[in-house]
Amino acid sequence: MNLFVFGLGYSPLAFLTRHASHFGKISGTVRQSEKAERLARERQIETIVFDGGEVSPELVRALAQADVILVSVPPGERGDPALKIFARDAIAMPALQRIVYLSTIGVYGDHGGGWIDENTPARPSAGRSDARFAAEEGWSALARERHVEIDILRLAGIYGPGRNSLAALKTGTAKRIVKPGQVFNRIHVEDIADAIMACIAGAKAGAIYNVTDDEPAPPQDVVTFAADLLGVAPPPEQDFASAELTPMARSFYAENKRVSNARIKRDLGFAFNHPTYREGLRALLAMGEGR
Repeated sequence: MNLFVFGLGYSPLAFLTRHASHFGKISGTVRQSEKAERLARERQIETIVFDGGEVSPELVRALAQADVILVSVPPGERGDPALKIFARDAIAMPALQRIVYLSTIGVYGDHGGGWIDENTPARPSAGRSDARFAAEEGWSALARERHVEIDILRLAGIYGPGRNSLAALKTGTAKRIVKPGQVFNRIHVEDIADAIMACIAGAKAGAIYNVTDDEPAPPQDVVTFAADLLGVAPPPEQDFASAELTPMARSFYAENKRVSNARIKRDLGFAFNHPTYREGLRALLAMGEGR
């Protein structure tokens, strides 16, 4: 089985760390030649530079050999750069059986802290989430056209090695922002990796799955728990209204919802390694994070 990855970023590389042995050949794209050379050297991946523009013969050839495509590139102002190449170029993919698209729970929009699941209609806000939902629909249309299965994984806020509250406390960048009633789901990158593999390995028809933890929680509670694990004092609480946040960081607080992960457990028999932030942070601490 051959794998092609659009966007060899944080989550796909975690996936390959855990599951590369399932594939006979792995190819993928990056935007910079330096990263391409490093991944080819360190990971033995056929790495192709693709910035959304010209499609190289190497890219066409790798796609023609792919049984599975994993898509992790975010859409830009002009749409999904990977999806656009199929509208622009006649690319044959005779071996293709499945597409896995990494999306976001942001497509659901705000639900005032209420519980939602995959049956909840998407109502993305204008901007990033709106573009992401359009990309979901575009990849779904491509899958129908090519008569292949597609799984859309809507991911919660991603954390893992190097990206977590333990590391933020160590660098002094952790904040305890308090907005009454605000909760977020989150997901450990290892659970994303295993969810991707469950879709690829499973015999089920493609579906939309929420890949989130079991316990949506206030963000300040996560920072406090991380500080307790490290035996340090947590940073002082800051009121959301007066906190210094980037526009992007502030935009995340505009949406408040509790996202169910019941479908992936039920349909794929999926078991989360880190069902809440507590298990996830304890595992990261054992790896040396924050020390």
